[in-house]
Parts: sequence; C-alpha cells; structure tokens
Amino acid sequence: MSIVDEETMLTSQSTEELYREHMLPTYAPWMTLVRGDGCYVWDADGNRYLDLVGGIAVNTLGHAHPAIQEAIVNQAGRLMHVSNLFYNEPQAQLAAELSRVAGGGWCSFFCNSGAEANEGLIKLARRWGGGTRFEVITLKQSFHGRTLATLTATGQDKVKVGFDPLPAGFIHVEAGSIEALKAAVSDRTAAVLLEVVQGEGGVRPMPHEYLRAVRALCDERGLLLLFDEVQTGMGRTGHWFAWQGAGVQPDAFSLAKGLGGGIPIGAVMVKAALRDVLSVGSHATTFGGNPLCSSVALSVLRTIEKEGILEHVQREGAWFREQLTALKARCACIREVRGVGFMIGVELDRPVAPILAELRRRGLLLLPAGERVLRMVPALVLRHEQISESLEMLESVLAPLGADGL
Repeated sequence: MSIVDEETMLTSQSTEELYREHMLPTYAPWMTLVRGDGCYVWDADGNRYLDLVGGIAVNTLGHAHPAIQEAIVNQAGRLMHVSNLFYNEPQAQLAAELSRVAGGGWCSFFCNSGAEANEGLIKLARRWGGGTRFEVITLKQSFHGRTLATLTATGQDKVKVGFDPLPAGFIHVEAGSIEALKAAVSDRTAAVLLEVVQGEGGVRPMPHEYLRAVRALCDERGLLLLFDEVQTGMGRTGHWFAWQGAGVQPDAFSLAKGLGGGIPIGAVMVKAALRDVLSVGSHATTFGGNPLCSSVALSVLRTIEKEGILEHVQREGAWFREQLTALKARCACIREVRGVGFMIGVELDRPVAPILAELRRRGLLLLPAGERVLRMVPALVLRHEQISESLEMLESVLAPLGADGL
C-alpha cells in the first residue's frame, strides 16, 4: 500500500476507530477535542465546553495562549533539541528563574513528567542515604506516578494491581497523623515524601500545623523532607509552590504539569546544599529541559508574573469555594467543599461518574478525584464570569438530586 493510499484509509476512519484499532486500551476517552481557546474547548462536532479539567492541571495559561505560541514558534525556528551534553540558554535561564521565585538557593534537574520528577526525588533520597538509609515514607491516599517506583510510593492499592513484585523501600502512613509518622521512622529511613495537597486522593490539603510538625521531625531525625508539587506547583494554589503558602520549606520538591503550560517538562528542585548528591553520571535524561520545552516554561513563568496571575488565583479561587459552599446548602448531595486556589474538590454522597457525564452533556468538563469527588483544576486564567457559568451548570445538575442516591 502506498503512503497516499494509507493516508486515504486513515482519514476515512474516525478518531475513535483509530484508537480502538491502534492504541493500547489504557484510557477510556470521553470525546474527541479538536480546538481550544482560553478556558473553552470544542469537540469534533463543534460543541463548546467550559474546561475545568485544564489538561489535568497542565494548561496553566489556558488553550492557545499567545505567549506560548510565540515561544514555540521562535524557539522552534532556532534550536529545538541538543541533549544535555551541551549547555542551552533557555534551560539555564529557567533554572535561575525557578530558584528566584522559590526564594533563592535552589538547583534544578529537568525531565519530562511528574513521575520522572518524583523518581528523581526518590533517587536523591537513596543516594543521600548512602545505601543504609533507603526507605521513603509516604502517605496513604497519595499519588506520585505510574512508574514502578512511583506507583509503589503511591498510597493507593488500586494502581498497583497486577504489577507485583513491587520495589522495596516504601512505607505508607495515615495522612495528618504525626504519631503514625514518628512510629514509622527507623534507622533505614532516608526521607518523607508527601503532597502538600493530595490531588488524586480527593483534593485534601494537608493542615499547616501537620506540615510544620513533619518538618520538625525530619530536622530532629536527620531526614530529607520531599514535597510532590507536580499538581500544585506553578501557581495552582495562588503561590508559586504550595509549600510557600504553608510556610514550610522542603529539602527538595518536584514539578511538572503546569510548568510547561501544555509542553511536557518536569523538574526536580533541590536545595543548593544538596547540589552534589546527584553527581555527573548518577542521573540523566535525553529530552529533559531541551531548548524548546525550557523556552515555553520560561514564557509561562514570565506571563504568570506579568499578568498578576497568582493574585488572581488567590482572589477568584476563594470566591469559587465560597460560592460552592453556598451551593452545598442548596444541594443535599454535597458533603464537603475543600481545596486551595484553583485546586478544588467537591465531595458528594454518591459516585460522580454519571454526574460528570451529565455535566459534559450540558457543556462543562470536570474531573473525578476518587469515586465521590468532583475535581476542578482549570487554567489559572479562569475568569469570574466563567466561574459563574460553571456554578449555574453545577446547580442545575446537583440541586435536583436528593440525599439518598441518584
């Protein structure tokens, strides 16, 4: 078959048919999206949706933002990839800017995803532990990735089914219990790894007093404190990083998702005092921090500053949660509203899957966070009137539901 004949055959099949025939069935897509603009997307049939999924907390500046388009076009016309065998200007500049917004004194390792960034944290802890201290303590209901090490670190059994034997060296304790954490520490412990706000675990912010107690315990026992900021980083909570809002500084933390605004890039951020733990040859990546990805991430960071997006997220995120709390009084199925900034969870008294489907039919895209939580992680440029639009659709679906099920 010629290339022309093959192209004709492919274009005659729908996207759904091509997926069924040629993709591994690891996902269950909802629909085919073909275009986006700001906080709206359109499907293949021309229907418009208000997008509070945001690429799963990725599309920091929304869809088709001019700053990202300009960064891609300019850098693609100069130099896209050179490998880390060479210096590249955008990568060095991005590392410097991230250190600045984190308060100074930080060093970066760039990779491609959140799972890779968390792998970097785990390798940092083990290398630092010198072979005798290798265990990493994480929290139940956490989520840290899908590689063998990061899914083992994850405190949810459902992601581990069928992948035994899993790597040793991970212990899971109850979130929020400093006593449980103390009891788990031994002479084998290297680090504590946690999400400042658990995402997949139901959008659960860790209490600030708990985080302070964890920091104090790590200092007392000589452990590294590692934060997973894959979902919370880059302004999601109204601060560059969620730990800044909590006032508790880690020894290292991971970034991804919102860092590239849609371009794949992750980062391991390490205090300068630990800079030499991962030395030449101890960790590497082919694509991480290449000129294209780094240039786009720089444009995201600079646009957040230029447009005052952190303040916008703090203000509008607080109003969104206030309105959702008021909605709770009118909707018997809502149990709790929680979150920070533009990372919001609405826990219901029933499974959310059919509710998500009905919201999609009405033009609103949301995520689940577990079986019973509606998760909202929109672009950080979500406007006041778009929040009102989403609230109207939510009330139209939730208010008619009683408290005893669908």
